[in-house]
Amino acid sequence: MTDGEIRVLEAGDNGVHPAAEDLADSAAPEPIELTEAVLEALLFVAERPLSRREIAVLAGTDRETVDARLGDLEVSLRGRGIRLVLHGDRVELVTAPEAGALIARYVGADAVRLSPASLETLAIVAYRQPVTRSAIERIRGVDSDYTVRTLLHRRLVVELGRSDAPGRPFLYGTGFDFLERFGLTSLDELPPLEVDVAARLAEEGGEELPAELTEASGVPDEPVEPDEPGPLA
Repeated sequence: MTDGEIRVLEAGDNGVHPAAEDLADSAAPEPIELTEAVLEALLFVAERPLSRREIAVLAGTDRETVDARLGDLEVSLRGRGIRLVLHGDRVELVTAPEAGALIARYVGADAVRLSPASLETLAIVAYRQPVTRSAIERIRGVDSDYTVRTLLHRRLVVELGRSDAPGRPFLYGTGFDFLERFGLTSLDELPPLEVDVAARLAEEGGEELPAELTEASGVPDEPVEPDEPGPLA
């Protein structure tokens, strides 16, 4: 690789960029001052969400400095066309939701519309995650295999791992694409649910929902017809 070239590598199994692992295993590299501008540039060229640890290793700094710069950058980008999204330990730059219509026009396609079945399933995953497909089907009362596969295909739902239950079923949750699609910066911004809807999710999911998610409507409570299979969008 010559000077000036950029080589993009995939994250390893532990979610850390191989280059960052190499730096961590070798002698400590010369620290790079992690200014707000430098952090913004790093996130801009990254082709996937970066973890705080990864940023710290690459810059040769500590987590406190990374957290401080992320906070500064988040404030600076408010009201701008690019936003900072934090999801757990990972961070990413995304376009502002209010720019969605113009961006969709530029790329030549409107945002893909979701069916009522997909919206209901997505809401269950968002509020109940991590959740198995069987739990989704108990709540909805219909087979949801096609809907879950469709949401996975659109990257609104992601696989988080496997359950310890018999058969080791997949656990599903939401990722960055979900946050970007609905204009959220974190799951904490999900609207609260009505008490009866939250009770229904808790009864089927086997775990009580946090109190802050049980105040207003957020998930449809009407029965729906079985999913109609069709081509993945």
